[in-house]
This record gives sequence, structure tokens and C-alpha cells, in this order.
Amino acid sequence: MKRKLQGIIVSDKMNKTRVVSTTRLKKHSRYLRRYKVTQKFKAHDENNEYKIGDKVIIEETKPISKDKRWIIKSKISH
Repeated sequence: MKRKLQGIIVSDKMNKTRVVSTTRLKKHSRYLRRYKVTQKFKAHDENNEYKIGDKVIIEETKPISKDKRWIIKSKISH
């Protein structure tokens, strides 16, 4: 089963590649306080159709290049 994540596009400067930022809540092991952890993933966008600020769903896939292991599946309407 492939992992799916939801995030926001933060960069569209590369050809056929978008940088997607995902945020999740994590609990501190000692103080039990929740805090945000942000990760950036490079995702494949074949037709260069997604732009900065779009909310998207990305899905894990086989390696496409050195850094790309995700593909953009769909856009989430606001």
C-alpha cells in the first residue's frame, strides 16, 4: 500500500517537479506537548499544472530521480 500525504506547494521553479510542504503534529516524549513538524518533499508533476499555494495530495512511488519519490495525484479545492 502506497503512502498518501496532503500538503501545500511551496516551489514550482523546477521543470516537472514541485516542492510540497507537509505539516504534522508530534508529541514530545517527556513534556507531552504537541508541536508542529514540517517536511518538504519533491514531487513529480508531468504537465507543470500545479502552482505555488495549491493544496495537493501526493503519493509514494518508485524513485523517479535522485530526490523524487513522490507523485502529485490531485488538487484539493479550497
